[in-house]
Amino acid sequence: MKHKEIENDTTIGIRNAKMGNGDRARKFWIIMRKHLEAKMSAGMRHGEEAIVPSGNDNEGVQVNGNNTGKIDEHDGSDGSKLSSFLWHGGSVWDAWFSCASNQVAQVLLTLPYSFSQLGMLSGIVLQIFYGLLGSWTAYLTSVLYVEYRARKEKEGKNFKNHVIQWFEVLDGLLGTYWKALGLAFNCTFLLFGSVIQLIACASNIYYINDHLDKRTWTYIFGACCATTVFIPSFHNYRIWSFLGLGMTTYTAWYLAIASIIHGQTEGVKHSGPTKLVLYFTGATNILYTFGGHAVTVEIMHAMWKPQKFKYIYLMATLYVFTLTIPSASAVYWAFGDELLDHSNAFSLLPKNGWRDTAVILMLIHQFITFGFACTPLYFVWEKVIGMHDTKSICLRALARLPVVIPIWFLAIIFPFFGPINSAVGALLVSFTVYIIPSLAHMLTYRSACARQNAAEKPPFFLPSWAAMYVLNAFVVIWVLIVGFGFGGWASVTNFVRQVDTFGLFAKCYQCKPPVPAAAAAHAPVSALHHRL
Repeated sequence: MKHKEIENDTTIGIRNAKMGNGDRARKFWIIMRKHLEAKMSAGMRHGEEAIVPSGNDNEGVQVNGNNTGKIDEHDGSDGSKLSSFLWHGGSVWDAWFSCASNQVAQVLLTLPYSFSQLGMLSGIVLQIFYGLLGSWTAYLTSVLYVEYRARKEKEGKNFKNHVIQWFEVLDGLLGTYWKALGLAFNCTFLLFGSVIQLIACASNIYYINDHLDKRTWTYIFGACCATTVFIPSFHNYRIWSFLGLGMTTYTAWYLAIASIIHGQTEGVKHSGPTKLVLYFTGATNILYTFGGHAVTVEIMHAMWKPQKFKYIYLMATLYVFTLTIPSASAVYWAFGDELLDHSNAFSLLPKNGWRDTAVILMLIHQFITFGFACTPLYFVWEKVIGMHDTKSICLRALARLPVVIPIWFLAIIFPFFGPINSAVGALLVSFTVYIIPSLAHMLTYRSACARQNAAEKPPFFLPSWAAMYVLNAFVVIWVLIVGFGFGGWASVTNFVRQVDTFGLFAKCYQCKPPVPAAAAAHAPVSALHHRL
């Protein structure tokens, strides 16, 4: 209304000037009008940076620009357009690629191992079950983000040069204790998620070049992964997410096709499940597989319109099913119980150019996923030391380096590729990704007033608040008992067994024992004697 009144007054002034106030007055009003129009335009652009709730309209939540709240301005040159296309992502598709790429990393290689522990039927059913459960809690997380940001922007909070994180959402909606809980679980999970990616890098490259042991490869890839400190935010993962998903798609279908072509090994057995410990260990690895949305809030914050995230994780999960189920089923069909002693599927497939290509692509993708897991940790560390508002990429990169050091160290201590996934899934993912979002949603909307003023109403497929409470309660109880309880017991038991067998700081976990020099020298002589 104020803009319209100014515009009307300006128009009246020009009309009066035309009626006899002279050329000088007319020029004055023309200049004033142009000045006011410029200010109005700037004000409208500034208003688009904020989330503006409009009553109960869910689409009233808008974010324009990247996670710094700025509108990118380009000079229109070809180089600038190319940079924007490759580097600046905030669309629905960018978020979908980020979710799918982050969800299906090195777990592709450990799911056949889980199938050998679970059996074929349980493996497929649990993938679908935990995939849908994970999509539901990702939806809850997105709803809580929108609610938090809507409330804060009503209070005049400005998120310019600030990335909202999950613990801040919990703090704003539920208080300090929930902030501490979310911060502890989320950071610990992301820390070990980064450790797992580093272990996977060393495990995979060993199958191309076994002249170096896995511990040495961990040193090398730790240094390589440290370069992720130069990627500012999830807004800048556009091309990496696209490439990462393409790489895992190739790897998944390579595993499936190569296993079918290889055929079943002689005397193959499919005896799983045989022990409760193995069964629940495999189940928690699948729980971990579909618990990759510990970075949901950061991905949403990088979107131009984060309210559109609601069903993106579900769409990403449906695509991931097309990769994980065929590949894990085919590898388990071909090798059966042999997988119980081979947590990395690459170790059983014949060495050739196709396998080496898959290994290299997975290495690149694990570098990307390392960045996905580490970036929220970088943000937390920046906020702790007061560097989060710094615009210099080099200064921020330097400040982030201390985050990589403990990850590097832990990957060297616990190089147990496969068993560590289940332990992290049971002890950390169960709370971070499933239990805490469900409880937080129940408590945030426990009052009638909160439900009435909610920024996001219940979804169309579950239009009742009571039904949402029942589903959330089921998630909490199921994951607490089955995931954390039985899964924690099984995965920790299996993890301790690995420590007892291989020891901490294992130099080359699950590597083939070296052939003794005497035996190697004697082998050709024996073969010659046999032929004679």
